Amino acid sequence: MKEHQTLYELLGDQRLLQLLNTFYNKAFSSPVIGPLFNHTQKEVILDKQYCFLTQFLGGPPRYNEKYGVPRMRARHLPHAITPEGRDEWLRIMKESIETLDWDPQLKTALYNCFPQVANHMVNTV
Repeated sequence: MKEHQTLYELLGDQRLLQLLNTFYNKAFSSPVIGPLFNHTQKEVILDKQYCFLTQFLGGPPRYNEKYGVPRMRARHLPHAITPEGRDEWLRIMKESIETLDWDPQLKTALYNCFPQVANHMVNTV
């Protein structure tokens, strides 16, 4: 038996999809970050984020297999991501994580994966 499980393994596909659906329902309606998504279908964004987070959280390399190397900063450069946008993204993610039926310590561990990456995506002041 495996001693250490990844966050992906602990979260599971069903809970990950629930998280992403909750997150994007809020994000698409956000006046701060919603406009960043209005040029792409929600299903496409959900699939990319599902594949990325699967890999990012220690699961199979779905993003690499389907879309290539993530290079997330480069992929986000065409979009103006401000500190306010970063904060809104993190706020919505935290709210979405809190809706999960999951251990509170694991919710905290999951959320803590995001601030550093979100900071790295900021490309506009």
